[in-house]
Amino acid sequence: MSQHVQQAPFPGVFYRRSSPEADNFVEPGADVAAGDTIGLLEVMKQFFEVKADVAGRLLSFGVEDGDVVDAGQDIAVIDAGEAGA
Repeated sequence: MSQHVQQAPFPGVFYRRSSPEADNFVEPGADVAAGDTIGLLEVMKQFFEVKADVAGRLLSFGVEDGDVVDAGQDIAVIDAGEAGA
């Protein structure tokens, strides 16, 4: 089991979905590929995709939808050894 902690690249507001009516980009337990969008960061009314750094199974989020995050803050844990298991 090789866990990777995904961190916020810069401060902002973290969102797990593209709009209040949309489904979350990904749910805990789902497989993700490197480069898959797992959330958005809003900074000064601009939105930036947060993409998975590694492929694997997303185990958990360390922040909730709408939380303010700091640069380097842990936002998700991905098990790089579990993709497709």
